[in-house]
Amino acid sequence: MIDRARQKLATEMEADKNPYIHVVGHFLMTHLAKNPGDADKIMTKGKTIKGSLSHMESEARKKKVGNCAVLTDEEGFAIVLDYFGIVPGAVVASAASAVVAADFDIQLEDLL
Repeated sequence: MIDRARQKLATEMEADKNPYIHVVGHFLMTHLAKNPGDADKIMTKGKTIKGSLSHMESEARKKKVGNCAVLTDEEGFAIVLDYFGIVPGAVVASAASAVVAADFDIQLEDLL
């Protein structure tokens, strides 16, 4: 199952050149490496990396002040995991740290 989940993520990343799809996809790949039991949740029909970004945008809008909404890395990745039905835990912080090295910087305007 984990190989199929990795393939699903890789296929979506290859098909979409949006850099945020790649950042979240790499985060999910790292999460799967540490939590292979979550592969079935990644495989949930209709759940996509792009869909997780839309979910993140919806949640960020709730925190919007003026024309700006900001999420920390931990908040954003927790929202991604929630979208896939994965309960965020201590892994979120360590996996997020790995992605921070890739200069993850997203603003609400980038998602619109």
